[in-house]
Amino acid sequence: MIDQTRRTFLGQTGLSLGSAALASLLSDQATAAPLNSLPHFAAKAKRVIFLCMSGGPSHLETFDYKPQLDKLNGKAMPTSFTEGQPIAQLQGQKLKVQGHLTKFNKYGQSGQVISDFLPHTAKLADDIAIVRSMVTEQINHDPAHTFMNTGTAISGRPSMGSWITYGLGSETKDLPGFVVLTSVGGRNPQPIASRQWSAGFLPSRHQGVEFNSAGDPVHYVSNPKGISPAQQSALVEAINKLDRKRNKLVVNPEIDTRIAAYEMAFRMQTSVPGLMDISKEPQRVLDLYGAKPGDGSYASNCLLARRLAERGVRFIQLYHRGWDHHGGLEKYMGICCGLTDRPTWALLTDLKERGMLEDTLVIWGGEFGRTPMFQGKGGAGRDHHIKGFSMWMAGGGVKGGTSYGETDELGYNAVKDVAHVRDLHATMLHQLGLHHDRFSYPFQGLDMKLTGVEKAKVIKGILS
Repeated sequence: MIDQTRRTFLGQTGLSLGSAALASLLSDQATAAPLNSLPHFAAKAKRVIFLCMSGGPSHLETFDYKPQLDKLNGKAMPTSFTEGQPIAQLQGQKLKVQGHLTKFNKYGQSGQVISDFLPHTAKLADDIAIVRSMVTEQINHDPAHTFMNTGTAISGRPSMGSWITYGLGSETKDLPGFVVLTSVGGRNPQPIASRQWSAGFLPSRHQGVEFNSAGDPVHYVSNPKGISPAQQSALVEAINKLDRKRNKLVVNPEIDTRIAAYEMAFRMQTSVPGLMDISKEPQRVLDLYGAKPGDGSYASNCLLARRLAERGVRFIQLYHRGWDHHGGLEKYMGICCGLTDRPTWALLTDLKERGMLEDTLVIWGGEFGRTPMFQGKGGAGRDHHIKGFSMWMAGGGVKGGTSYGETDELGYNAVKDVAHVRDLHATMLHQLGLHHDRFSYPFQGLDMKLTGVEKAKVIKGILS
């Protein structure tokens, strides 16, 4: 009856805090690492900014130049590559080779090969390490995102951001340790479910919290109309007293999380509006990113990512939806790169100027790549591809100007220094001072890990 009375009380008071948002906000307890001697060793990075190009950008129009692909353009795809291999929408169709739909050039002292779609990223050639031999296990968007975020296709497992805040806590008391920002622009933007930043079986305070660069910054945190800060403070304290009384009877750690979540939400009412208001940034900085206050763009989200990093947020994840280029690839690559290329360069440039890139690990990539084979839905396009694609990392102890791994002559299979998604996770954890094989959480009688029970390795070839 005590729980029911409290719920009735909350409903009648009109407190504007949804249960999902409540459970996901970090408590003060999250500022301390779990009691298992973490980190395991000295970290090179303090935080992560993960730039997710949702939909699967084509490695063959970004970072993986294959002259043989152009030579075989329009010809039948050799069956030796595709026979018995998983293919998404092209399964059972007559396959033909699609040559590159852009030009490539070498950039920087390192001579990194980057496509003409990414002129600003090209200026980062000596700052980024390009991994051209990525592989994953899921060929459709949602399970591929789930795999990239959690290390498994099984829904309900903790996301990488939740794992990291569980292990290292947060460096801020006024903001969540794990924040998500989304933008859209391009072809066929795939939906992104909030379970992609779920805490899974980890304590719920480690769940990611979605911030909005347009409109209400965070859902369910603003005061209802007619409620003053003093009234809200009194209400939060009254609710917390009820929760504390209840917790003396049941001793439930989730009640402690709920108490801290109310307190965090109250502090966020003061801290978040100032954080999200980028209009106070110098015009020079707004111009650098191409950001406009309140527009909800990837550019504004990149600027917000820097502001979040400055304030101590541990894991910041940006999704840009629109990279699903089954057709019209040349047109939509132009749109997607036009929206994301400059802001990505600006983010790294800004972090570098502020001395933050050296301890901020930045990761760029999608959930998979695209096929070397033609798919035509509104002009030349490419299907989903999991056997070889490209991602890059920068900052946080990563050796810039590095090219790691290779695909075969048509960009189909990763054939040299193959890097699995689990290897990416292991490397990310390593740079944060966490050993992936020793970093676990007990659940249902097992020691669960982000990298699972399968063998994972740190990609040492890209580390300084």
